[in-house]
Amino acid sequence: MKLPCQLGNNRPVSTATASHSAPVHPVINRPNTSTVGFIVWLGSELMFFAALFAMYFTIRSVAPEMWQEETPKLAVPFALANTTVLVISSITCQFGVHKAEHFKPARTGGIFEIGKWGMIEWYLLSFFLGSIFIGGQVFEYATLVSEGVALNSNAYGSVFYLTTGFHGLHVIGGLIAFLMVVGRAYGAKKFGHREATFAVCVSYYWHFVDVVWVALFAVIYLLH
Repeated sequence: MKLPCQLGNNRPVSTATASHSAPVHPVINRPNTSTVGFIVWLGSELMFFAALFAMYFTIRSVAPEMWQEETPKLAVPFALANTTVLVISSITCQFGVHKAEHFKPARTGGIFEIGKWGMIEWYLLSFFLGSIFIGGQVFEYATLVSEGVALNSNAYGSVFYLTTGFHGLHVIGGLIAFLMVVGRAYGAKKFGHREATFAVCVSYYWHFVDVVWVALFAVIYLLH
């Protein structure tokens, strides 16, 4: 095999000649270490929720009559509407990711010109929708407690509040992350690769939280 900077007779070539040949040091595309580390962390979060699901199904299999008694107290239409809000927030978040990847942090037009929104506007909308979801969950908790379904009422109440409560805490963490992304975009002198990578990682987390909730909704509200 001939080296890029050598001819067939092994005589070295000039730098000018070498510059027109293949590069001496080929460019290697490596995955972003921050993104890879973040995905690995999300894997640990997946194991955490898998344990919660295992706990739910285990306790339910031991006391199925309790589920038959308590599940009808759930407001499925309200929970479905709340779930829809969270799913929509994932869509708006992805619009923000698209803007971040194209280094467009802020809007270039009026506030009502949605087509000219930047990452900040889409992420703030996602934050608003996520806050509505949390508010709906708090309202549902208050309603269930008034109907006798509390954390310490029985096994069903304990499992319900543990699974949905831990998920709610993760949603709140995502809301804080949205504000951090927006604050970082405002504070940066120039919106670059680091800011865009941070925004993309937060979107991964938010999509993960949404998918987990869809699974929880199907198991808790629809599976009788």
